[in-house]
Amino acid sequence: MKKWKIQWMVALVLLLFGTATFLYQWVDVSPGDIRDYIIQFGWLAPLIYILLFTVRPLILFPTSVLSVAGGLAFGMLPGVIYTVIGATLSALVAYYVAVYFGDRFLHHFESTNYEAIQRKIEEDGFFYVLILRLIPLVNFDLVSYASGLAKVNVLAYLFATVVGMIPGAFANNFLGSSIASGDWTLIALAFGIMLVLTLVATVFREPIKRQIHRYQKK
Repeated sequence: MKKWKIQWMVALVLLLFGTATFLYQWVDVSPGDIRDYIIQFGWLAPLIYILLFTVRPLILFPTSVLSVAGGLAFGMLPGVIYTVIGATLSALVAYYVAVYFGDRFLHHFESTNYEAIQRKIEEDGFFYVLILRLIPLVNFDLVSYASGLAKVNVLAYLFATVVGMIPGAFANNFLGSSIASGDWTLIALAFGIMLVLTLVATVFREPIKRQIHRYQKK
Protein backbone atom coordinates (compact mmCIF):
# COMPACT_ATOMS: atom_id res chain seq x y z
CA MET A 1 0.00 0.00 0.00
CA LYS A 2 1.29 3.46 -0.90
CA LYS A 3 2.68 5.58 1.93
CA TRP A 4 0.20 8.43 1.38
CA LYS A 5 -2.73 6.01 1.59
CA ILE A 6 -1.46 4.68 4.92
CA GLN A 7 -1.10 8.23 6.24
CA TRP A 8 -4.64 9.10 5.20
CA MET A 9 -5.99 5.93 6.82
CA VAL A 10 -4.17 6.68 10.08
CA ALA A 11 -5.48 10.27 10.04
CA LEU A 12 -9.03 9.03 9.41
CA VAL A 13 -8.84 6.48 12.24
CA LEU A 14 -7.56 9.14 14.65
CA LEU A 15 -10.27 11.56 13.57
CA LEU A 16 -13.00 8.94 14.02
CA PHE A 17 -11.57 7.90 17.38
CA GLY A 18 -11.59 11.50 18.60
CA THR A 19 -15.16 12.05 17.42
CA ALA A 20 -16.35 8.75 18.88
CA THR A 21 -14.69 9.62 22.20
CA PHE A 22 -16.50 12.95 22.26
CA LEU A 23 -19.85 11.26 21.57
CA TYR A 24 -19.19 8.51 24.12
CA GLN A 25 -18.72 11.16 26.78
CA TRP A 26 -22.07 12.67 25.77
CA VAL A 27 -24.30 9.59 25.52
CA ASP A 28 -27.45 11.66 26.00
CA VAL A 29 -26.05 14.55 24.00
CA SER A 30 -28.41 17.44 23.32
CA PRO A 31 -28.09 20.49 21.04
CA GLY A 32 -27.30 22.56 24.14
CA ASP A 33 -24.47 20.20 25.11
CA ILE A 34 -22.99 20.47 21.63
CA ARG A 35 -23.34 24.25 21.69
CA ASP A 36 -21.46 24.41 25.02
CA TYR A 37 -18.71 22.16 23.65
CA ILE A 38 -18.31 24.09 20.39
CA ILE A 39 -18.19 27.62 21.79
CA GLN A 40 -15.23 26.65 24.01
CA PHE A 41 -13.07 26.90 20.90
CA GLY A 42 -13.72 30.62 20.43
CA TRP A 43 -12.98 31.81 16.89
CA LEU A 44 -12.36 28.19 15.85
CA ALA A 45 -15.92 27.20 16.84
CA PRO A 46 -17.33 27.36 13.27
CA LEU A 47 -14.49 25.15 12.00
CA ILE A 48 -15.03 22.61 14.80
CA TYR A 49 -18.76 22.60 14.07
CA ILE A 50 -18.19 21.98 10.36
CA LEU A 51 -15.65 19.26 11.16
CA LEU A 52 -18.10 17.47 13.47
CA PHE A 53 -20.75 17.70 10.76
CA THR A 54 -18.35 16.32 8.14
CA VAL A 55 -17.45 13.13 10.04
CA ARG A 56 -20.96 12.71 11.48
CA PRO A 57 -22.24 10.18 8.86
CA LEU A 58 -19.42 7.77 9.71
CA ILE A 59 -20.84 7.39 13.22
CA LEU A 60 -24.49 7.93 12.22
CA PHE A 61 -25.02 10.88 14.55
CA PRO A 62 -28.38 12.64 13.94
CA THR A 63 -28.21 15.58 11.53
CA SER A 64 -31.06 17.42 13.23
CA VAL A 65 -29.27 17.56 16.61
CA LEU A 66 -26.21 19.24 15.09
CA SER A 67 -28.36 21.58 12.99
CA VAL A 68 -30.29 22.83 16.02
CA ALA A 69 -26.98 23.19 17.87
CA GLY A 70 -25.79 25.46 15.06
CA GLY A 71 -28.68 27.83 15.67
CA LEU A 72 -28.02 27.77 19.40
CA ALA A 73 -24.31 28.47 19.02
CA PHE A 74 -24.17 30.94 16.14
CA GLY A 75 -27.65 32.35 15.61
CA MET A 76 -29.89 31.66 12.64
CA LEU A 77 -28.07 33.07 9.59
CA PRO A 78 -24.49 32.04 10.48
CA GLY A 79 -25.87 28.72 11.73
CA VAL A 80 -27.57 28.06 8.39
CA ILE A 81 -24.37 28.86 6.48
CA TYR A 82 -22.20 26.59 8.65
CA THR A 83 -24.84 23.85 8.60
CA VAL A 84 -25.10 23.87 4.80
CA ILE A 85 -21.30 23.72 4.46
CA GLY A 86 -20.96 20.92 7.01
CA ALA A 87 -23.95 18.95 5.73
CA THR A 88 -22.70 19.20 2.13
CA LEU A 89 -19.29 17.85 3.16
CA SER A 90 -20.93 15.09 5.21
CA ALA A 91 -23.14 14.18 2.24
CA LEU A 92 -20.01 13.84 0.08
CA VAL A 93 -18.32 11.66 2.72
CA ALA A 94 -21.30 9.29 2.90
CA TYR A 95 -21.67 9.26 -0.91
CA TYR A 96 -18.06 8.20 -1.50
CA VAL A 97 -18.10 5.69 1.34
CA ALA A 98 -21.01 3.99 -0.44
CA VAL A 99 -19.29 4.27 -3.84
CA TYR A 100 -16.09 2.62 -2.62
CA PHE A 101 -17.28 0.25 0.07
CA GLY A 102 -20.85 -0.57 -0.95
CA ASP A 103 -23.34 -2.61 1.02
CA ARG A 104 -21.12 -3.51 3.98
CA PHE A 105 -21.76 -0.08 5.53
CA LEU A 106 -25.52 -0.12 4.95
CA HIS A 107 -26.55 -2.82 7.44
CA HIS A 108 -27.17 -0.03 9.98
CA PHE A 109 -30.40 0.85 8.17
CA GLU A 110 -33.67 -1.04 7.89
CA SER A 111 -33.24 -3.03 4.67
CA THR A 112 -36.79 -2.48 3.39
CA ASN A 113 -36.60 1.30 3.72
CA TYR A 114 -33.14 1.44 2.20
CA GLU A 115 -34.00 -0.77 -0.79
CA ALA A 116 -37.15 1.24 -1.54
CA ILE A 117 -35.25 4.54 -1.48
CA GLN A 118 -32.40 3.13 -3.56
CA ARG A 119 -34.83 1.97 -6.28
CA LYS A 120 -36.37 5.44 -6.45
CA ILE A 121 -32.95 7.10 -6.63
CA GLU A 122 -31.82 4.76 -9.41
CA GLU A 123 -34.92 5.67 -11.42
CA ASP A 124 -34.49 9.44 -11.22
CA GLY A 125 -31.52 10.43 -9.08
CA PHE A 126 -31.67 14.22 -9.06
CA PHE A 127 -35.42 14.44 -8.45
CA TYR A 128 -35.59 11.92 -5.63
CA VAL A 129 -32.50 13.25 -3.87
CA LEU A 130 -34.06 16.72 -4.02
CA ILE A 131 -37.44 15.57 -2.70
CA LEU A 132 -35.98 13.37 0.03
CA ARG A 133 -33.70 16.21 1.18
CA LEU A 134 -36.75 18.46 1.45
CA ILE A 135 -38.51 16.05 3.83
CA PRO A 136 -37.06 16.58 7.36
CA LEU A 137 -38.22 13.17 8.61
CA VAL A 138 -36.20 11.19 6.03
CA ASN A 139 -32.83 9.97 7.30
CA PHE A 140 -30.15 12.23 5.76
CA ASP A 141 -27.45 9.55 5.69
CA LEU A 142 -29.74 6.90 4.25
CA VAL A 143 -30.28 9.12 1.18
CA SER A 144 -26.53 9.85 0.93
CA TYR A 145 -25.48 6.20 1.09
CA ALA A 146 -28.23 5.12 -1.31
CA SER A 147 -27.17 7.82 -3.79
CA GLY A 148 -23.57 6.64 -3.71
CA LEU A 149 -24.54 3.01 -4.16
CA ALA A 150 -26.85 3.95 -7.04
CA LYS A 151 -23.98 5.94 -8.64
CA VAL A 152 -26.03 9.12 -8.98
CA ASN A 153 -24.06 11.77 -10.90
CA VAL A 154 -22.07 13.53 -8.19
CA LEU A 155 -22.75 17.06 -9.48
CA ALA A 156 -26.50 16.42 -9.72
CA TYR A 157 -26.36 14.84 -6.27
CA LEU A 158 -24.55 17.83 -4.78
CA PHE A 159 -26.89 20.35 -6.40
CA ALA A 160 -30.00 18.48 -5.25
CA THR A 161 -28.51 18.09 -1.76
CA VAL A 162 -27.66 21.77 -1.32
CA VAL A 163 -30.99 23.02 -2.70
CA GLY A 164 -32.99 20.42 -0.81
CA MET A 165 -31.31 20.90 2.56
CA ILE A 166 -31.54 24.71 2.74
CA PRO A 167 -35.19 24.85 3.95
CA GLY A 168 -34.51 22.20 6.60
CA ALA A 169 -31.28 23.90 7.68
CA PHE A 170 -33.20 27.15 8.00
CA ALA A 171 -35.95 25.49 10.06
CA ASN A 172 -33.53 23.67 12.40
CA ASN A 173 -31.33 26.71 12.96
CA PHE A 174 -34.41 28.87 13.42
CA LEU A 175 -35.53 26.37 16.05
CA GLY A 176 -32.12 26.51 17.73
CA SER A 177 -31.97 30.30 17.78
CA SER A 178 -35.59 30.40 19.01
CA ILE A 179 -34.77 28.05 21.88
CA ALA A 180 -31.82 30.28 22.75
CA SER A 181 -34.15 33.28 22.86
CA GLY A 182 -36.69 31.42 25.04
CA ASP A 183 -39.56 32.75 22.91
CA TRP A 184 -42.19 30.00 22.76
CA THR A 185 -43.97 31.70 19.88
CA LEU A 186 -40.83 31.45 17.75
CA ILE A 187 -40.28 27.85 18.86
CA ALA A 188 -43.82 26.91 17.81
CA LEU A 189 -43.30 28.73 14.50
CA ALA A 190 -40.10 26.76 13.85
CA PHE A 191 -41.91 23.45 14.40
CA GLY A 192 -44.68 24.69 12.11
CA ILE A 193 -42.18 25.44 9.35
CA MET A 194 -40.76 21.91 9.59
CA LEU A 195 -44.26 20.44 9.36
CA VAL A 196 -45.08 22.56 6.31
CA LEU A 197 -41.84 21.49 4.60
CA THR A 198 -42.72 17.84 5.11
CA LEU A 199 -46.26 18.29 3.79
CA VAL A 200 -45.22 20.35 0.76
CA ALA A 201 -42.47 17.93 -0.30
CA THR A 202 -44.81 14.95 0.14
CA VAL A 203 -48.00 16.33 -1.41
CA PHE A 204 -46.39 18.17 -4.32
CA ARG A 205 -43.68 15.69 -5.28
CA GLU A 206 -45.34 14.71 -8.58
CA PRO A 207 -45.95 18.31 -9.79
CA ILE A 208 -42.36 19.15 -8.82
CA LYS A 209 -41.12 16.13 -10.76
CA ARG A 210 -43.08 17.16 -13.86
CA GLN A 211 -41.67 20.68 -13.70
CA ILE A 212 -38.12 19.36 -13.38
CA HIS A 213 -38.58 17.01 -16.34
CA ARG A 214 -40.11 19.82 -18.41
CA TYR A 215 -37.12 22.02 -17.64
CA GLN A 216 -34.65 19.24 -18.50
CA LYS A 217 -36.25 18.74 -21.93
CA LYS A 218 -35.84 22.39 -22.92
